[in-house]
Amino acid sequence: MRILVISDIHANYTALEAVLNDAGTVDETWCLGDLVGYGPDPNAVMEQVRELAHLTCVLGNHDVAIIGKMPLEAFNGDARRSLVWTEKVLTADNMDFMRSLPQNTKVRGHVTLAHGSPRDPVWEYVLNTLSARLNFEHFDTPFCFVGHSHIQSMFQLNVKNDRVTMEVAREREATELTPRAILNPGSVGQPRDRDPRAAYAIYDSQADTWEARRVAYDIAEVQQRIREAGLPEKHAVRLAEGW
Repeated sequence: MRILVISDIHANYTALEAVLNDAGTVDETWCLGDLVGYGPDPNAVMEQVRELAHLTCVLGNHDVAIIGKMPLEAFNGDARRSLVWTEKVLTADNMDFMRSLPQNTKVRGHVTLAHGSPRDPVWEYVLNTLSARLNFEHFDTPFCFVGHSHIQSMFQLNVKNDRVTMEVAREREATELTPRAILNPGSVGQPRDRDPRAAYAIYDSQADTWEARRVAYDIAEVQQRIREAGLPEKHAVRLAEGW
């Protein structure tokens, strides 16, 4: 099956729309959390995600905070301002949908899904080979897909020599996956790898291939809506620079 893997949309509907158009027809969508926070379109994003057929979605840390299961004090000042605003504008239906989602890991076929990491599904970042190594013993499937860092990445465990390496998948090239690996599709709505284009991936669950993708979208339009909503200027500026 052809599966769309997305994460960290962060209330950026324009970026999400670009990703869905670029991805084309898929059999399933797996969302790794953080639908809200930072961006100006929490309701539009939630409503679009809710309409996706054959959706599997887990909660991210911003989502967990919105439903009252994490204190807002855990976030920096700008992120907290965005969450307070989101609480005020999110519809009751969208809040109920978010409350229905799991905040723990979810297993689909050969893959464990988590927002942060299999060891700490909500909060831990998998950013380097050390943090990846510490997480391989916390999932049993051949592969684990994570988000949270906003950086497209692949961590491969060589079971023969017990070495973990960090790799970067070539854009729009199907990479054949070898057990065991931790993969991150990057962020749809707020990339942090100095590439401002929306990031996502296509996973073929029969061939076990991973295709990292990027797509441009109208960043200026989103920046304008952030400013009109009175959200932190930092959240507008960083979109154009990918940090």
